[in-house]
Amino acid sequence: MKKIFLMVAIIATSFVQYGFAQTDYAGHQTQAVALLPLYYNIKDALVSGDAKLAASKSQEFVNAVKNTDAKVIGETNKKALLEHAGKLAKSKDLKIEREHFAGLSTGMIALAKASKLSAEPVYQMYCPMKKSNWLSSEKAVKNPYYGSAMLTCGNVVETKK
Repeated sequence: MKKIFLMVAIIATSFVQYGFAQTDYAGHQTQAVALLPLYYNIKDALVSGDAKLAASKSQEFVNAVKNTDAKVIGETNKKALLEHAGKLAKSKDLKIEREHFAGLSTGMIALAKASKLSAEPVYQMYCPMKKSNWLSSEKAVKNPYYGSAMLTCGNVVETKK
């Protein structure tokens, strides 16, 4: 009887641990998913040419990344995201912000390839003039690297569903 009780206890414990592992992963995945809308806010501010808003939205992004577990986004990627978003947040110069947005986009694209960040399609765009990519929630090109000067410069290179 003791052996049966011990076996039931071991099996029950393994199921409970498995359940916690799933909840933990789901919570981490939610952290990564929360970064995408914040990234889109930065992109939209750069499209509109609003340096102050881009800096403000970048600071929100930095705060979110700091609260995201490195296991979810990778230690190296977390450092890169913090570096570029941090520099973008400290700048008030649109040209400098757009330079750092390229690095920020590289990190976000890596994250989008590693995990599903949205139930909606995520479009990876490419600007041939800047030779840089970015992510967008819409298929229509709105270039954050040149804003109104070359708003529709670029094309969709990949769609993540």
